[in-house]
Parts: sequence; C-alpha cells; structure tokens
Amino acid sequence: MNALLEIREVRIVLNAFWPMLKQGLIYSIPLTLVSFAIGMVIAILSALLIINRVPLLSQLMRFYVWIFRGTPLLVQLFIVYWGICNPMKISNLIACVIALSLNVGAYASETIRAAILSIDKGQWEAGYSIGMTYQQTFWRIIVPQAAKTSVPPLFNTFISLVKDTSLASNIMIAEMFRKAQEFAASSLKYLLIYSEAALIYLLFCTLLTGLQKLCEKRLRVGK
Repeated sequence: MNALLEIREVRIVLNAFWPMLKQGLIYSIPLTLVSFAIGMVIAILSALLIINRVPLLSQLMRFYVWIFRGTPLLVQLFIVYWGICNPMKISNLIACVIALSLNVGAYASETIRAAILSIDKGQWEAGYSIGMTYQQTFWRIIVPQAAKTSVPPLFNTFISLVKDTSLASNIMIAEMFRKAQEFAASSLKYLLIYSEAALIYLLFCTLLTGLQKLCEKRLRVGK
C-alpha cells in the first residue's frame, strides 16, 4: 500500500512539473519582464523629477512612492483590478501589469535616486570644467557610475518580482502558481505540489542570480 502511494505521488509530481514550468515560461517570466521594463521607466522619471525638485511633479512623485512603498502589493493588485480595471472592462492581465509596474517603479526610483546622489559632487565639477552642459555631464559621467552602483539592488528587485507574480493567481491569471493551485486541489497533495512550485521558482531565481553575478563582474561592481 505504501509503495502504491509513493508511486502515485511520483506520478503527480511528474505530471504537474511541465504544466507548471510551461505556465511560468508563458506567463510568469513575460509578466516579470514587461512589468519591470515599465517600472524602470516610471522609476527613472520619478527619480529625476524628485532630484531636480520639479514644482508639483516632485511632490506628486514623492506621494506616489510613499503610497506604493507603504502598502502591500496584494492590496495594490486588488485595488487596481477591482477599483479601476474591472469596472472599465480592462483585462486582469493588464491590471496585473499596471499594479506590478507601479510597485516596482516606487522601489526602483528610490534605488536610482540614491545611486545618483551617491556620486561625488566633484564629478559634476569635473564635467563642467571641461565645458560640458548639465545634460552632458549627467548622461556621460553621472549615469554610467550610478548604473554600476544600482545594478545589484535593481537585480534584487527583478528577482523579487519573479516571485511576486505568484500574486497574479488571486485575480485568476493562469500563471505558474495558479496552475499549482489547480493541481493541488485536484490531487489533494497540497504540500507536495506547493513544494514543487517553490523549487521551480527557486530554479528561476537561481538562474537570475547567476546572471546578476555575471553583470556585476562585467561592470566590475564591488572591485
């Protein structure tokens, strides 16, 4: 009897692996990439507006960062979906992208802002001394140095976003964790299936961590 149960569990694990991995590749990873790309655009604009103290807009960006850093992502996801997208008949996938992008933008903007402000004022003076304008100094001298500083924390944000996509299951998006829930409900092997899903997330994040180390090495971060 025990042998039969073990064989059944092995079959459940094997049958669930590819469908979960497939949903991760089809939904979770693309959702991460799109949300992170949009979030980075928001983050850069937000950081620049705050640093340059643009009237009204800088205060608006500070308020945005305060709201999204101070509330849970799951709550943000529900508010965006049920409060905005669902009444307007916008798909749940777009709602998820909006919520994730805004959340990433808030956290990444602080990372980018801190990286830019960490550059010594002497670098600005060096640019001005050779006849560069503010824009030239910023893009040619400050941004390359700030990019090296911000790579590790931004990569951490990206890796965290991969795991955060699991929250999309709460608004019925068929990503990897949603598929895990379906297998767990049909087999009643909740711990087994959720552990398998955790291992797949761990695989994705391990690969991304390796990519992070490669990028840091190429940029000579920390040397």
